[in-house]
Order: sequence, then C-alpha cells, then structure tokens
Amino acid sequence: MTDGVISADCHLDLIWMPPDLFTANAPAAMKERMPFVTDGPKGPIWVSNNGSQFGLQNGMGSAGREYVPGVIHRSDRMAAQGLYDDGKKGIRRLTDPDLRIKDQDLDGVVGEVLYGILGASARLNDPPAAVVMMQIYNDWLADFCATHPHRFAGIASIPGYDIEAAVAEIERVAKRGGVKGLEIPSLAGDKPLYHDHWEPVWAAAAASKLPLHFHTVGSNPPDFAAMEPLEGRRAFAVFITAFQMQMSYKLMEIIYGGALEAHPDLKIVIGESGIGWIPYILDHMDLEWSDQFKDLTLTMKPSEYWHRQCYATFQSDPVGLRLVDVLGEDNIMWGSDFPHPDGIWPDSHEFIDREMAHLPGDIRHKVTYGNAARLYGFPQP
Repeated sequence: MTDGVISADCHLDLIWMPPDLFTANAPAAMKERMPFVTDGPKGPIWVSNNGSQFGLQNGMGSAGREYVPGVIHRSDRMAAQGLYDDGKKGIRRLTDPDLRIKDQDLDGVVGEVLYGILGASARLNDPPAAVVMMQIYNDWLADFCATHPHRFAGIASIPGYDIEAAVAEIERVAKRGGVKGLEIPSLAGDKPLYHDHWEPVWAAAAASKLPLHFHTVGSNPPDFAAMEPLEGRRAFAVFITAFQMQMSYKLMEIIYGGALEAHPDLKIVIGESGIGWIPYILDHMDLEWSDQFKDLTLTMKPSEYWHRQCYATFQSDPVGLRLVDVLGEDNIMWGSDFPHPDGIWPDSHEFIDREMAHLPGDIRHKVTYGNAARLYGFPQP
C-alpha cells in the first residue's frame, strides 16, 4: 500500500462555490455582471445576466453536468461515495475545507494542489467582469487554503486576455499571500507563447517566485449535436482522447520562445497533460534545434530547459511511467484530478500501486510526494 501522497492536480470549480460569493463581494457597478444561482429545469443552476450558463449547482465536473448513472464509470465511483447526492442537498463537500479533507483522507491524499475557475471565467463572455470574478475567487481561495495550509496549495486564476490585468493580478496575489502558484489561460485564439506579448507575464511571474501553470484544455469542439449519432460519438471520442496533446504546443512555445532562457528562475507546470508524449517532443525539439534553429535565443538544448524549469502532472499514464529516466524523476508529479469525472478518486492508491510497481521506492516517492512538496511548500516527511 502506498503511503500518503500529494495530488498535484485537483479542482475547485465554480459550480461548487458559495452561491452568493461573487454577487456579495463585487463592487456595486459589477454586481449585475457576476455569476449567480437561480432555479433551472433540473434544479439550481449557475448563470449570469448576459445569458452565460455555467452548469448545475454542485453538479458534475467543471461544467456542472447532470450526473447520470451508468454513463461514466469514474463518476459512478464518486457517486457511490454520496458526492452528488450531498451536492443536491446543498452540502458543498468540495468547498467546505473540513469536508474536503475528509474526502481526501478517504483517498489517502495528504495534500492537494487546487486549480480554479479559469474555464468558467472565460464562459462569462465579459472580460472586465471576469477580472473582478477572478479577484474575488483568488481572495476566497487564499482564505480557504489558510484553514489547512499543510493540506492545500491554491493556484490563483490569472486573466489572460489583457496583459496589464494579468500582471496586476499576479502582483496583487503575490503581495497578499496565501496562494502557491499562478494559472493563466491557454485558450484557442490566444497569441502563441513565443510572442513578445507575453514577456511582462513571464517577468511578473518570475518576480513573484510562484510557479506558472497552464492546465489542459481542449481545442474548440465541433458541434456534436449537429452530427448523426454515431458520427457525433466518434467525434467526441477523438476530442476526449486527444485533448492533452494540445499541451505539446504550450511546451514548445515556452521553450522555443526563450521565456525560460530569459527567466531561469521561472518554473512552469503543465497540468493534467499526461507525460507519455513528452520524451518524443523533447527529443524532436533537440533534433530540430541542433539541425536548423540555433539562431533562436537559446543557449542550451530545449530538453535542458525542461529538466531545469518544467513539470507535468498526470493521473494515469503507464506508458509515461516507463520513461521516467528520460522525463526526469524530478519533473513529473502525480495527481488524482479530483473531483472531475475522468479523475481516479477514491481509488488513487490502486492506480498508483499498479502503474508504479516497477519504480524504485525513492523515485516513486518523488513522483507522488516529494516533487510537489518541494515546489509548493508542503511538509517534508
């Protein structure tokens, strides 16, 4: 049996937030533009006055979907623990810190890295209001984590559409304290990360001493509902299976763009990205850099920046775990993805014991505890 572990990828989603969090804390001029809870056809639902919808209150996953038994096996496992039934009763197990600790104790997880509401802030479709929404969330997050600082490491949500707003929020949360990292969107349509547009963000993040995170998101999905049923299912299968591959662009853009060369103390985390694809990308980057791209502003092979400054998280990746010697035992971190429907709670230790049985004990400890403890300041054993 694995000892207590740290999950480097867990979530606090909008739909589990206190229902008046944003309307009660927004400035008067912004209150009408904040998300709130109202009655819907299937129960209370998060909406905004501009027509945005965020999902069922205390629903499934980041989008607040309705839980339907028998559709997603991992969601059935979560439902068996009463998670969704409690949510319908207004028991916010995910955003009540003491109840959340109990759920993590059930899974043998002694520390969590908590990603937040970036996806929901984008769905607000109101960038200035989204900045206020993130400020409110980040303050709530710092207070939430302060209840059990040895168990929670919060990742502040940083606006990405406006560089000045991003820098201002990085500086604000760093000064306030209480968070252990920064997350900025990696959405379709953004300027690529090798663009000079991003340099103020790199500089501000480096100055803050907080690691900068890019969490996996899919590209814009096709309209599955407009397809024939079988075609739609096939398209959805491709979309779900391939979404982690989008992070290869983020890794290449950050390294080729010179951000890590210019800021050697900046730490980058790509969350829920999986790891099996990374050795190929690193090897191919080294090959192409050596063959034809030495005019870029890099003084080392691309793979050396990865080993010096980058991390990736995964929840289940038996292929990647065969390649730890190439990935680097100091650069990968396990996470349960709790409470999302592709997460592995409450069976995390079964996955870890099965997929990491071949790893020496010291390396297994780094992947499931030590690397995250060092990066986020969790207690060392």
